[in-house]
Amino acid sequence: MSLPLLALSLLLLSPPGALAGDGYPPSSSKPILTPISKDASRYTIPIKNGAPLVLDLAGPLVWSKCPPPLGTDPCKSGVCAVAAETLSANATDGKNPLYPVSFPANVACAPESMLAPLPSGAAGVAGLARTPMSLPSQVASRLKVSRQFALCLPGAAIFGGGPFQLLASPPVELAEALRQNPIQLVDNPRNGGYYIRLHGISVNMEPLALPAGAFDLDARHGTGGVTLSTVTPYTTLRPDIYRALRDAFERVTSGIPRAPPVAPFQMCYQSSAFGYTRLGPAVANIDLVLDGGRIWQLPGASSLVGVNDQTLCFAFLEMGPETEKAVPGSPAVIIGGYQLEDHLMLFDLEKGTLGLSGLLLGIRTNCGNFNFTTGSSS
Repeated sequence: MSLPLLALSLLLLSPPGALAGDGYPPSSSKPILTPISKDASRYTIPIKNGAPLVLDLAGPLVWSKCPPPLGTDPCKSGVCAVAAETLSANATDGKNPLYPVSFPANVACAPESMLAPLPSGAAGVAGLARTPMSLPSQVASRLKVSRQFALCLPGAAIFGGGPFQLLASPPVELAEALRQNPIQLVDNPRNGGYYIRLHGISVNMEPLALPAGAFDLDARHGTGGVTLSTVTPYTTLRPDIYRALRDAFERVTSGIPRAPPVAPFQMCYQSSAFGYTRLGPAVANIDLVLDGGRIWQLPGASSLVGVNDQTLCFAFLEMGPETEKAVPGSPAVIIGGYQLEDHLMLFDLEKGTLGLSGLLLGIRTNCGNFNFTTGSSS
């Protein structure tokens, strides 16, 4: 999904100021808003003539299918054309959409074969990484707004800063408080992805027994570390970490009747055996220990996934189980889309920080509760 070779080719071929669209005046001084839909475990935004682009947090650029006649000439050695195309969204005050906004963006074109892994109807990928050609960077440059963006999966994305309000009783504005106490992102010099520092994992308040440095990023080689991904459906862990987590969760759920495993999951349960709260199935929490002792808590709604009417499965996957080793060059942990859902995430590309809410179900709302009724622009 992420295209590092293509991105490198584009950056090498395009000197500063040479990309089409430079110098366009801003169309809006307000942030822009777009809905986020979920299709086949991927998240899309209808920002390219209404056609959906898949969101990729690690994607270095925006790319789409090559228009004719470029589409008949496949890319050679990962080098593809880049051109100015018009993207569209709505200006927003963080509470409602206000009015349509269109702006030029540099979009790389790719052969139709690259669309094959995408959900049906998707026109390409909107890369969100910390790179000059990513969608957040281009929105900031074109519209003269902050180099920030907010994601609430699936539900809404806002590019350019500002408030983020969800319907609740009463409606709740979440962004300002999150900006006051952000998480410092970890730089990976090998890519523009979003890495966080993880100090440990606990299940039912018992820390996993893992060696020191198990989650560390090797900055020299760009390997290890803990990254966030919108194109990895479920959190995927290096085998030693996954097995310690699975075994700990298995111990605290030993009294819950099992169900046959359902691929790709290794451990499943009879859903009728659980009680339910507004945070999902009543089960022991999984806690991710962040900088400063902060806890990112994953209750039942984030740790178990329903695969059918009778079965809930442990919603974590093992990385490279066939070799019992991590995939070469991979992170230690990839926090996937399912665990990111119904959390508000505020990414500040200038400060290198992440504002992260807890699971919004805990305050009786969710990411689908953004009010897309058009508001007043006055």
